[in-house]
Amino acid sequence: MYEHVRGLMAAPFTALRADGEINLDAVEDQAAMLRRNGVCGVFVCGTTGEGLSLTTDERMQVAQRWMEVAGRKMRVFVHVSHTSVVEARALAAHARKIGAHAVGMMGPVFFRSSRVEDVAAHCAIVAEAAGELPFYYYHIPSYNGAYVSVCRLLEAAKDRIANLAGAKFTHEDLADYGACLALEGGRFDILFGRDEMLLAALALGAKGAIGSTYNFAGLLYGGLLEAFDGGDLVRARRLQAKAVEIIDAISATACGYLPAAKAIVKMLGLDLGPVRSPLRDITVEEEKALRARLERIGFFEYACKL
Repeated sequence: MYEHVRGLMAAPFTALRADGEINLDAVEDQAAMLRRNGVCGVFVCGTTGEGLSLTTDERMQVAQRWMEVAGRKMRVFVHVSHTSVVEARALAAHARKIGAHAVGMMGPVFFRSSRVEDVAAHCAIVAEAAGELPFYYYHIPSYNGAYVSVCRLLEAAKDRIANLAGAKFTHEDLADYGACLALEGGRFDILFGRDEMLLAALALGAKGAIGSTYNFAGLLYGGLLEAFDGGDLVRARRLQAKAVEIIDAISATACGYLPAAKAIVKMLGLDLGPVRSPLRDITVEEEKALRARLERIGFFEYACKL
């Protein structure tokens, strides 16, 4: 059994320069900010990191830089999904080469299947290239359309993926999530990925989570974990409600969640640059409106410190 994650892992943004090229120089400041605010690891080049908008070479550079900067102090998981299984295997092999702590991948994102056997077979091809690195299935059906039961998928994959460690579960199906936690006496590490529902997952038995808002509100979620572990459900519910308010404010921005969320880190003093097409950057007017709404709901009282 692989060592399970305890605490919060961030899904970091990929820093870009003004010309749209990756900015590896920013990673050191990102890592320092996350560590300072209680985050224990990162899942790089995933959805928040715009991984599928980067080239394979760019993704390898980003993963290697995170390992150089943070690999001894934080867990570094590398997202290796790709529309080409050949490229996904190359990313997995590279993660092994640089000494990453684990790899994770979604089910197919274009030629999709809802048969757990098909998804498990596809994952097995990529997981094999990662060698002994723990392999996590990344469940995010709202993005990739792979609406499968993760519990059934783990059952289908456990005998064909030797390094199967668990899943990153970014979905609202708490019944399936609970079943994953209970499978084979808690063998699998099931990391929760819906920040606005973290408290519900903790009630079901979650111990670790990976989230995008941990990039700038890690202190809030750290307080939520502390309150839950201490039996202070009133405080835990209050902090979860505050997280929902923050996420609602970000999601309401016309540019969409990811550009707005990346802009928040800039508000806190760390400029990670633009987003890459097909996303569009937040406008000056949208950023002003977002800041005003965040101020009204008291976000900056809970924000991470640079």
